[in-house]
Amino acid sequence: MIRPSVLAFALLISAPALYRYVLNEVDIGEVLLRFLIAVPIAAILLAGLRFVTAGYGRTEEPGTRVTPTPGPSSASES
Repeated sequence: MIRPSVLAFALLISAPALYRYVLNEVDIGEVLLRFLIAVPIAAILLAGLRFVTAGYGRTEEPGTRVTPTPGPSSASES
């Protein structure tokens, strides 16, 4: 499913074509084609941004690490 942020960013990318449509310089087919081209580009750019910023804001809480305690091993039994 396409995220709403991707569609909004694709609309922002294709906004100049939409403005030219309002001024009656291009037809609706070209505007839709530019929007359809902008959708995968926006998806790739936003996925890259999510990948880069995925680790930000994560803090490691003190005392959450688990340290293993040594237990009886099978080598000491023989």
